Amino acid sequence: MIKRRSILAATAAAAPLLASARPARAQAPRGGTLRVAITADINNFDPMAFSTVNFPLIKNLYDSLLEYTPQGEAVPSLAEAWQIAPDNASVTLTLRNGVKFPSGGAVDSAAVAATLKKAADPQKGRNVYATMSIVKDWTVLDPRTVRIDFKAPVPTRQITDLLQFMPVLDPAGIDTIDTKPAGCGPYVLAERAVGNRVRMTANPGYWRADQPLCKELVLQVFSDDQAASAALETGAVDIIYGGTSRSAVRLKSAGFQVIEGPGPLVQVFRINTTRGPFRTEKFRQAFNFLIDRASVLRVGYAGMGQVTALPWAPVSPAADPSYNQLYAYDIEKGRALLGQSGLSAAQQAEWKILTNGGDEPSVLISQVVQATMRRIGLNVDLDLKQGAEYIDALLTGKFDATFGGVGNVQKFPSRLTTNSIYRTSNNPVLGEPHPFPAYVAAIQRVNTTLAPDSAVKAAYDNLNKVLVESAFGIPTNTYQFGLIVAARNVRGFTLDIDNILVGRTVGFAA
Repeated sequence: MIKRRSILAATAAAAPLLASARPARAQAPRGGTLRVAITADINNFDPMAFSTVNFPLIKNLYDSLLEYTPQGEAVPSLAEAWQIAPDNASVTLTLRNGVKFPSGGAVDSAAVAATLKKAADPQKGRNVYATMSIVKDWTVLDPRTVRIDFKAPVPTRQITDLLQFMPVLDPAGIDTIDTKPAGCGPYVLAERAVGNRVRMTANPGYWRADQPLCKELVLQVFSDDQAASAALETGAVDIIYGGTSRSAVRLKSAGFQVIEGPGPLVQVFRINTTRGPFRTEKFRQAFNFLIDRASVLRVGYAGMGQVTALPWAPVSPAADPSYNQLYAYDIEKGRALLGQSGLSAAQQAEWKILTNGGDEPSVLISQVVQATMRRIGLNVDLDLKQGAEYIDALLTGKFDATFGGVGNVQKFPSRLTTNSIYRTSNNPVLGEPHPFPAYVAAIQRVNTTLAPDSAVKAAYDNLNKVLVESAFGIPTNTYQFGLIVAARNVRGFTLDIDNILVGRTVGFAA
């Protein structure tokens, strides 16, 4: 029997919106101008693109229907309450009263319907489109109430993931959203100088009382991490967002604050099972033991993160730390599986590691694998590519094996399939039809198992087992994207489940 589940919020004041990393202080932080260093310019203002280069913008110009605490608990945002039907086939939203867009339009059911329509369009929905695959349709019940109907019963966490991923857009601005924001977030766009800076000012009609704390937020674009670090050290900026782990470790030792969020990426040794020796299962499985995860974490990310044999962040409901011991680095176990592959030594060496030559961690961790291969008698070269050439090879499967980060690994487990190597259909690396039907079935089982808890856990366990047996991706470690390094006087950091920069609570020591 499927139990009725509902989540009803208390008042906005009583419900914490996100846990904060703010140290206990006698006085609240003061406002001012918050200057944030970023090392890549933004692409556009559409939050549905959900590009990592746009992460400094998304939670500052937009609000979603709900949010997550760092522990993954759903809490109110623009939807002050939501109720999931007893059969998990729909969810009814109650919108917060009186919220307006900067244009003056109401954040109402019509705005939510327009947002859902955009998200459901294969082109306009961009990265949110795949998440909308569970949605059948939606109905506006009244100006503050919307019901979303699903194609089939959907697990609760998958429903809240959809709502958290859904920024509400101003219908009047949807057609021009690439170049002009259309949200109701804590800030509004004041200026954009391409390649130089983005300046935002406080939204005067923002619905959260006494927020944003700083009346101006400036994103300053720097050429690289070293330049951003120098700016922080000289006081030219207050925060670096999205810098490297190595720089963060050095700056922390110099007395700067380092804030790590709950939404890391997982580094995965991606394997193209259509090429060379990787067509052979035992050969692929050997890499569960032949990746020195501790060395990858140390040399690539200065030890910031955790080793993992599964593609999950620690807060994921599918995380299982026992796999880290089961598949710990063990050359002899790996060598034994290579022997069972039936491939000659020459055949086992017929591959290269595609390596992003413009990214120092990628080069270093590829060299770790290369060194291990030499220890077992295999000479494997690095195929160094940079920029667009590397991205094209990565996303179109023009490689034998390569390292690449995967995201959405802290939410509902099937969100993993938003990553190219883990797609269950139209997989650009593994091809169509999917060569691992057991993996496709495992994802489907996760998506359709609602209760009881023991059955849900069994579905997660099955998925994990299939992942290590199919071995088309060998996870190595978590690492922080969206690291925040801040001056000593900055206070009030809010930890976001996606490690997106949240500026509305940040201020300065009084």
